[in-house]
Amino acid sequence: MTPIVNAFFDPATFTVSYVAREPNGETCAIIDSVLDFDPASGRTDTSSADAIIDFVKSEGLTVAWILESHVHADHLSAAPYLQERLGGKIGIGDQITVVQDTFGKVFNEGTAFQRDGSQFDALFKEGDTLNIGEMRLDVIHTPGHTPACLTYVIGDAAFVGDTLFMPDFGTARCDFPGGSAENLYKSIQKILSLPDETRIFVGHDYKAPGRDEFAWETTVGEQKAMNVHVGAGKPLEEFVSMRQERDASLGMPRLILPSIQTNMRAGQMPEPESNGVSYLKTPVNLL
Repeated sequence: MTPIVNAFFDPATFTVSYVAREPNGETCAIIDSVLDFDPASGRTDTSSADAIIDFVKSEGLTVAWILESHVHADHLSAAPYLQERLGGKIGIGDQITVVQDTFGKVFNEGTAFQRDGSQFDALFKEGDTLNIGEMRLDVIHTPGHTPACLTYVIGDAAFVGDTLFMPDFGTARCDFPGGSAENLYKSIQKILSLPDETRIFVGHDYKAPGRDEFAWETTVGEQKAMNVHVGAGKPLEEFVSMRQERDASLGMPRLILPSIQTNMRAGQMPEPESNGVSYLKTPVNLL
């Protein structure tokens, strides 16, 4: 089955969110949503999420799932906001518990913060399947960027999160806690073993040098032939060396601190304190 895919690009974070719907039905899934956030003021905005809500309502769609490919470090998830207004269950990979344990310590969350993934409605593992109306979704565990990364395959469409970018931009960084260039290479090979005509929808685009337009859809065949980091059969050792050298030169994402604190809670802010206000922590001289 070939899902109809509509993309929503957020220029502030270079994130692409997706609505994947049945070709002959009204059921859909929302993948990797964005809650707008201004770190200078600490204020959120729902413009990006509202665009998805308006689309879903105008098309008369029913949301079955609100899916996260991983715990994003560069934008906040709008999953709770979308769920409140559209319904659907929030799902992520079962290795979210590893991420929660790691960053629960980083942010000194204490015992009140649950590290069992219970903030989400469903935790997925390799080989799981679920239904979006008449469509079947297959789950592939694709760690490397983070331990919890998943690829969602719906018919001829694969939603790869940050594992792969457009062929002229390459692949994800692997220097976050629990990341691994070797694991990322192996995960990419899983994706590239799908049929060549499989459509790949990436989680971000940064408009590689020489390209005038943002883009987010490619194919397995194009990635195998042309991806600047793994295409044309580049061996594991060469990829790992390249990735480690490149990652050492990268700065931290602008929204990494607020993003991880909310996204490891399924998009919820930390519990309000006695004055009714939620606070996001900034560790000093730690990260």
